[in-house]
Amino acid sequence: MSKIVIVDDEIKITQLLSAEITQEGHTVTTFLSGEEALPYLERDDVDIILCDLRLGGMDGLELLKQSKRVSPSTDFVMMTAYASAETAVEAMRRGAYEYLIKPFQMDEVTLLLKRIQDRRDLLSENQALREKISDASSERRIVGNSTAIHTIREMIHKVGPSDAPVLVQGESGTGKELVAAEIHMSSSRSKNPLIVINCAAVPETLIESELFGYEKGAFTGASNKKPGMFKLADTGTLFLDEIGDLSLGLQAKLLRAIENGEFLPLGASKPVNVDVRIIAATNQNLEEMTDDGKFRKDLLFRLNVFPILIPPLRERKDDIIPIA
Repeated sequence: MSKIVIVDDEIKITQLLSAEITQEGHTVTTFLSGEEALPYLERDDVDIILCDLRLGGMDGLELLKQSKRVSPSTDFVMMTAYASAETAVEAMRRGAYEYLIKPFQMDEVTLLLKRIQDRRDLLSENQALREKISDASSERRIVGNSTAIHTIREMIHKVGPSDAPVLVQGESGTGKELVAAEIHMSSSRSKNPLIVINCAAVPETLIESELFGYEKGAFTGASNKKPGMFKLADTGTLFLDEIGDLSLGLQAKLLRAIENGEFLPLGASKPVNVDVRIIAATNQNLEEMTDDGKFRKDLLFRLNVFPILIPPLRERKDDIIPIA
């Protein structure tokens, strides 16, 4: 659960929000002004800040600026009864994650906090993955002494620094995700997000919104907008595991996103531009799937710029002892 700070000069608002959010399992601290909140933010780690735009003294925009100075990773949500395009754009420009327009329903708040928490968990998992694979060079991240593993290490060293799409092929359990992570860590994007999505694990009805996100009101239950995996991976790497499981319709949308560097979230009227490197993986034979009409040839052409094939362990017995 999250550690949350609420800043609002209306004490009834802070009490109501605090009671509701605490029931969801979060830890909540409230303040009536930015001047009171700032010292706390400077000495304690906070996950999320809910702050009113108009406060007596330091306003919400100034507290947003100061909070980003002391804790850049804290997610900031601006609350206002005086919403306008200008204030919303300014808040987002200064680093706010989202804004809430008063009066709002408590369901809006709890759903927004859940979305932020899910995003923070995802980024935390990816950070842990990056740390795990950035061990000292003396500790091999891809274990094995076989000729095949030596070749794969050389290929990673060669393709890592580029932005070329990579297609990693191999049976389940051969280490495709580890290879993708090592490619990312070898690139200039290594300090930026590595976002992983298993295309086979997400229901077909949800995979598009998971990849591209959606706008508020895009469908029943979409009470807030949600950034998709492409947006979360901006300036970093998106690893599409088991890409052979995508439907033909979604393959077409993925192709456009890769070709143009832009996509259209569900319910949006304007495309979103991103800078994302694509690494895909599959345990299927995509060439056979194209012959059968189950996978787009033009998408395979875009993905298969630099192919890496990982043989199964039964074909590289020299690796059994080092792995064990």
